[in-house]
Amino acid sequence: MRGQLRHLLAVMPLASIPLGIIPFTAQRTVWPLEAYYVHDDTMAVVETPTAEITVTQPREVAAYAKAFAGLASMAVYGDAARALIQATIDALVRFRAFCC
Repeated sequence: MRGQLRHLLAVMPLASIPLGIIPFTAQRTVWPLEAYYVHDDTMAVVETPTAEITVTQPREVAAYAKAFAGLASMAVYGDAARALIQATIDALVRFRAFCC
């Protein structure tokens, strides 16, 4: 997991990859229930434990876009996101030193 977190730190400076982190302390306005991807306001792909669902009905795609906007508004970006990722890496290192 530390390697994955370090990779996030490495790609964060890329302009094409806006990376936001939702802190545990964030006031929740939206709770993600499943993974989904919105493609150009024309399609959303939803992954459930048993199937992948393609949504193309404009009203439903808009609902996924609205949920994403809510999640994005709870996230922190830039230095604040980097600090959260680094704090997690540090905690994993401390945990490993303590337990193993």
